[in-house]
Amino acid sequence: MKVGKALLDDPACTKSTAFTREERIRFGLRGLLPYDVANISKQKERVLENMRRKNNNIEKYIFLSALLDRNQRLFYRTMIDHMEEIMPLVYTPTVGEACKEFAHIFRRPQGLYITPEDRGEIGNVLGNWPEKDIRVIVVTDGERILGLGDLGANGMGIPIGKVALYVACAGIHPAHCMPVMLDVGTNNQSLREDPLYLGYPFARLEGGAYLSLVDEFVRAVQTRLPKALIQFEDFLTPNAFNFLDNYGTEVRCFNDDIQGTAAVTLAGVYTSCRITQKKFSDLTIMFLGTGSAAGGTAELMVAAFCAQGLSEQQARERLWFIDRKGLVVSTNEKIKPRIQPYAHAHVSCDFVDAIADIKPDVLIGATGVAGTFTEQVVRQMAAVNERPVIIALSNPTSHTECTAEEAYRWSDGRVIFASGSPFESVYYKNQCFEPAQGNNAYIFPGIGLGVCVSSARLITPNMFLSAAEVLSNLVTEEEIAKGAVYPSLTRVREVSRAIAKAVCQVAIQEGFIDKELPQNLDEHIQSFMYEPNY
Repeated sequence: MKVGKALLDDPACTKSTAFTREERIRFGLRGLLPYDVANISKQKERVLENMRRKNNNIEKYIFLSALLDRNQRLFYRTMIDHMEEIMPLVYTPTVGEACKEFAHIFRRPQGLYITPEDRGEIGNVLGNWPEKDIRVIVVTDGERILGLGDLGANGMGIPIGKVALYVACAGIHPAHCMPVMLDVGTNNQSLREDPLYLGYPFARLEGGAYLSLVDEFVRAVQTRLPKALIQFEDFLTPNAFNFLDNYGTEVRCFNDDIQGTAAVTLAGVYTSCRITQKKFSDLTIMFLGTGSAAGGTAELMVAAFCAQGLSEQQARERLWFIDRKGLVVSTNEKIKPRIQPYAHAHVSCDFVDAIADIKPDVLIGATGVAGTFTEQVVRQMAAVNERPVIIALSNPTSHTECTAEEAYRWSDGRVIFASGSPFESVYYKNQCFEPAQGNNAYIFPGIGLGVCVSSARLITPNMFLSAAEVLSNLVTEEEIAKGAVYPSLTRVREVSRAIAKAVCQVAIQEGFIDKELPQNLDEHIQSFMYEPNY
């Protein structure tokens, strides 16, 4: 047990001014702290007061990062109790700006960095991490950070943020989590020329050399950290699908951009049916964008349609795609392999004409390009639907397909709207709308918690299908009345517990666990969850 200044400086163990009189004597802290014994509630008030003094969100991000560095329990207690205020500062949309500025706002190292110079030694590098019982690894190579593109090693902000969400949203202990940056260089010339850039200052590793380095990392995790799941995060679309295809059936891994986004989007569509009174199996859905988020969502949608009795062919016929050239049809050239099954026989046409002709019930944007849901697009969706469903997934906020205010105004207040980034309440024609945020934090923390509790050997598509159903079923009638298709973020730990239970049940049904779980799963999952208190 550490004592004295070493105890005060240990972020995992310190209680700072909350150490009692007796503890101050026992641990050699007399004279090292001011007189007052301030419990965690009083400390939290001080944190909030100081954070709210900051002039902008990036300064708040830096403040919270420093708090995590010095007092882990206080950081997570504050985040859990003020989720709606702090999550946007710790993750989207603020994390996008933090990644762009990562090298310039760097204070203390967090996470593990692996470069091409570590080839052949990645297992030893993993061994340098101080915690040995790792259950969750979030890894990126920084090539496709949010909608911001190649940010190289600056992308480490994403795994750091996702780990914070695993802890706060699902109660996975901080000691069980590890953020990893596969720093294989960057093709962002301005970063390489930045004198403060901290990453591997060369062009991005590609081809076989890149794939073999990733493979060495995956294999090293199986040897060094066999209990860990790997969450692939913000990889370029071809690599994202490639790794999921190659490793998804043999190691405990998933891709949040593909599968987490798919599940949270599907949940929003499920919930929208409670508002529109349409049957999910009758829906026609149109995607703007053909990347990993859109492709992964379409694949989960096919599984959802099939679960309601449609054949795979019938399911695919309900899904349409729009790319830069307009409607993706069977006569198009150079269609991405994952999008090919949705290239139907139809005349070529532009976006607006496609909506007018196909009459989709749901429009989903996953472009990373701001403003692609134009006024004409939204008005056309409103013309073919009494209650159009529009989901603008792209983040950060500066890259969203349309704002909440635009969606409500251009649809005359009839839209059912959700977005990847958070928006404030919208007042339109004497009515207050609460736009829903389709945040992946509703899904991946619960998936991780379920895998940790069950020790499931694999993470399967049915786990995400069940997670979407659970999330949708947890939306209350009061929340729906406000126009929301997701629960309040204040309930995210409740959501994670429910999803974790569903994951355990799927793992049992599919035969991917080697131990018998307690009959009272709810109690067992709750006992596993980290509760940051003194």
